[in-house]
Amino acid sequence: MRMLDIILKKRNGGELTSDEIDFFVREYVAGRIPDYQASALLMAIYFQGMTSRETADLTLAMAYSGETVDLSPVPGIKVDKHSTGGVGDTTTLIVAPLVAACGVPVAKMSGRGLGHTGGTIDKLESIPGFNPFQSIRDFIRIVKEVGVAVVGQTESLVPADKKLYALRDVTGTVEHKSLIASSVMSKKIAAGADAIVLDVKAGSGAFMRSVEDAFELAQEMVNVGVYVGRRVAAIVSDMSQPLGMAIGNALEVREAIEVLRGERSEALKEVSLLLGAYMLYVAGRCQTVEQGLEMVEEALASGRGAQKLKEMISAQGGDERVVDDTSLLPVADEVISIRAQRDGYISGMDAYSIGQAARLLGAGRNTKEDAIDHGVGIVLHKRVGDKVEKGEMLAEFYVNREDALQEAIDTFNKGVIIGEQPPQHKPLVYGVVTHEGIERW
Repeated sequence: MRMLDIILKKRNGGELTSDEIDFFVREYVAGRIPDYQASALLMAIYFQGMTSRETADLTLAMAYSGETVDLSPVPGIKVDKHSTGGVGDTTTLIVAPLVAACGVPVAKMSGRGLGHTGGTIDKLESIPGFNPFQSIRDFIRIVKEVGVAVVGQTESLVPADKKLYALRDVTGTVEHKSLIASSVMSKKIAAGADAIVLDVKAGSGAFMRSVEDAFELAQEMVNVGVYVGRRVAAIVSDMSQPLGMAIGNALEVREAIEVLRGERSEALKEVSLLLGAYMLYVAGRCQTVEQGLEMVEEALASGRGAQKLKEMISAQGGDERVVDDTSLLPVADEVISIRAQRDGYISGMDAYSIGQAARLLGAGRNTKEDAIDHGVGIVLHKRVGDKVEKGEMLAEFYVNREDALQEAIDTFNKGVIIGEQPPQHKPLVYGVVTHEGIERW
């Protein structure tokens, strides 16, 4: 087999065989295919596309390009959850313990964040003592004993994705649905879960800006899951404004804990409960999504979800007291109020701009090597549709350094639009994609 022939075949619109895809992934990971040829194939895929079968074959080749996790020692159907990313998106910290409290094991591997705030691992590291970097043996042991673990992805897991994503990032081929789907699903498959729930975001703070693109990506990932024998559901949810009221690592952990303690009833809670219901459904723990919703609501109201978070934190070396006392989390030295500059209604909140403001404060990274300040970030006091008066507080900035403070304030203010009339309502969730098809809400 020659790499040149594979490039030419795809460039001319041909469909690659399973053997050709396996050859490309295997030889590229081994270093026997140069970056310039891999880049040429990625660009050909970007323009010519891939069939569902090609996408599934690429996913499997990537998933088995390195170490995989065998979760069979853990009884029952293991479920995982993945979000395509957003601003104030802390659902994992809420939904994972809730689902585990309902008797379904949750085994999740996550990464660090590159952008406005940290990833789930960065957020969890703001808990004193918490260690996300467990061996695979300890990961399996914690899931078996506690019912839930959230750990960092090992270097040996899906090496093909690490190499290919780095190449896509510098060749303008990131935003292709088949390539995104194979990247996400290869990591989920390698991590060993039997069932997967995806939260595909649509809006200014998401990878997919349009709702239609988000549904297409969701369909691609569900197709891959079905092809490889996993039970998969994908929710398409809104990310035109931040999901939670907190943007920043320790601030988001605090908000998640407050949801689990029954102290908050906002969008973050609503989406988390829906994701939890689908996780129970795809794991076969309930007959309908409605039953699943009742189960996670009971786990929340009874406090069993909060208790399960304590158990997970303790099992991974962290201080479980943070669930009862969030003052143990890191907090910035200074809190600055950002106030409305005119009367009116919040007619829009650009999630991307607000996320970038948090990054400027130090809550996120510009490069993988950057350190994150866990205590800084933004806490919103208003959402789209709220009425405001001039001088009323829009948000609080948690600040440890002032070198980029004014830029952060300006970026935030550009992202908050105050109009004279209330805006048109946008749904929080646009619909769901399962093996049975697309259901729009």
